[in-house]
Amino acid sequence: FYTFQSSGRSRAMILRMQIGELGRRAGVAAKTIRYYEEIGLLEEPARSENGYRDYDETAVDRLKFIRDAQATGLSLAEIASLLEMRDHGEQTCGHVIDLLESHLDDIDRQIRQLRSTRKLLEGLRVRAKSLDPSDCVDPNRCQTISGDTRVPSSVRKVTRHTHGSPTAHS
Repeated sequence: FYTFQSSGRSRAMILRMQIGELGRRAGVAAKTIRYYEEIGLLEEPARSENGYRDYDETAVDRLKFIRDAQATGLSLAEIASLLEMRDHGEQTCGHVIDLLESHLDDIDRQIRQLRSTRKLLEGLRVRAKSLDPSDCVDPNRCQTISGDTRVPSSVRKVTRHTHGSPTAHS
């Protein structure tokens, strides 16, 4: 549903739309649009005579920017800071670079943590293959999971360690 409205002196026509159309054009759910209004990412629009929200093209552009910024991994708080800068006529590219570099640092840190966890799990897997299932006497805990996750270098025999059910231990 579109309405046309004069923008005053310029006599230009402005395309107006309701929330459903805005959502379709921006690729965002109506519930999300309302949430963005609530948290201040999107200005609450004027209301039509029948009380419906009445959006213009700038809302489409803003929502597409928010959606695209989220796709890069930026948080809503970070996006809000960019929008505020843009709303005040400030350049945002330097701030975007800083944010992206920070996210890259976070990803690098997570990769290091994942590599460390992978090493630990690989050690546990090797340990599990080296243990004799008949030595496992605790019905509530597999002997693979213990305080010592290092595989002794002297262990040469590899035996498959399997469990039937959570209570049965074989």
